Amino acid sequence: MMANAQDLTLADFDFELPEDLIAQTPAAERDRSRLLVLDRNSGAVSHRSFSDIVDILREGDLLVLNDTRVMPCRIIGKKSGGGRSEIFLLEETGVNLWRAMVSNGVGIGKRVSIPGGVDAEVIADEGDGVRMVRFHGTTDVKEILPQVGLTPLPPYIRREPNGDDLVRYQTVYSRREGAVAAPTAGLHFTEGLLNRLREKGIGTAMVTLHVGPGTFKPVRANRVAEHRMHAERYEISEQSAMLVNRSRAEGRRIIAVGTTTVRTLETAADDEGQVSAGKGSSKLFILPGYRFKTVDGMITNFHLPKSTLLMLVAAFAGREQVLAAYRAAVQARYRFYSYGDAMIIL
Repeated sequence: MMANAQDLTLADFDFELPEDLIAQTPAAERDRSRLLVLDRNSGAVSHRSFSDIVDILREGDLLVLNDTRVMPCRIIGKKSGGGRSEIFLLEETGVNLWRAMVSNGVGIGKRVSIPGGVDAEVIADEGDGVRMVRFHGTTDVKEILPQVGLTPLPPYIRREPNGDDLVRYQTVYSRREGAVAAPTAGLHFTEGLLNRLREKGIGTAMVTLHVGPGTFKPVRANRVAEHRMHAERYEISEQSAMLVNRSRAEGRRIIAVGTTTVRTLETAADDEGQVSAGKGSSKLFILPGYRFKTVDGMITNFHLPKSTLLMLVAAFAGREQVLAAYRAAVQARYRFYSYGDAMIIL
């Protein structure tokens, strides 16, 4: 009997993961990652290569992808009194005005010097570690981010970013800059693989959800239903909404690439599964017991123990089945997290 979502605790989403399975670098080739296939009806697991997705999906399926692009949003600077400070940009609110996290106790009115003769001034404290920052000495700090900013690799990748990350920590179809973390399920696609999928008659539609730092926010509440998600901005075009709604009406499967795409579609859908175009923000927290309205299949990476992302996947395919699949992945030495291998749930 399935546990009530209100009774689920962090321990219900824990699993043993050897640290050496946490991928520190991407696969040599995007589409050569391994792919675990999970049948959510039977719980059966099989092992393939990601490029086999062309054979696994069927003509008429609609792949929905998140086209957000990761900003080089980590800026290393020096405090006015000396010492290092990191500015982690979160969201632009106006030209040279950003919500950001600023390290090492930089208070209101204090400045951090960054390369190129630019200063970042903390002008307000929004609480929860977030500051409002104004940049001086540049027309628009966005224009110099490629020179002064670093790729915001997740904290479990224990190295500094390099030139390869500028390319590999973006999906090949990323278009709309605004994320502070990649929608990692999409990292496995190549242009060639997308072309092969289209040739088979598999459709594609784009949505945008700008992944925020909340994706790494640990769940502190022991009763997981008490956790509150950070809002993340999304947008769905008229064209994409039409493609999703038409596919549903024709009985075709909607395959979401990544948990961010799942949350975007489910946030924008009514009770009948009709998706509305437009802009908004999502705080949707999907736990076991949630009734999915739009999504029929999911491509996703392997997530952290006790994370909201694992809880979403467990809601889609069943907690016991997902944890059994994760145990199988550990035994088969799949690579985990952002630069790791993938799974498809159908």
